[in-house]
Amino acid sequence: MTDNQEVKMRELLKQSLKPVNGGLGRDLWPQMFSRLQPHPVTMPWFDWALLAALVLCLCLMPSAIPVILYHL
Repeated sequence: MTDNQEVKMRELLKQSLKPVNGGLGRDLWPQMFSRLQPHPVTMPWFDWALLAALVLCLCLMPSAIPVILYHL
């Protein structure tokens, strides 16, 4: 390549590529702080239904207690 072509190629590359922004557009600490805050623990209805079925099973069949404890 000649010097003229090289200069022209550099100009075309500079026009086609956007400059890279090295800094952040926003502060990330507020998002991190909100993630560190404890969130309330909620149990879905299906978990409550499984717990009720387990209690019912243990009340109706107390002999199932060792089997359930084995699977825990």
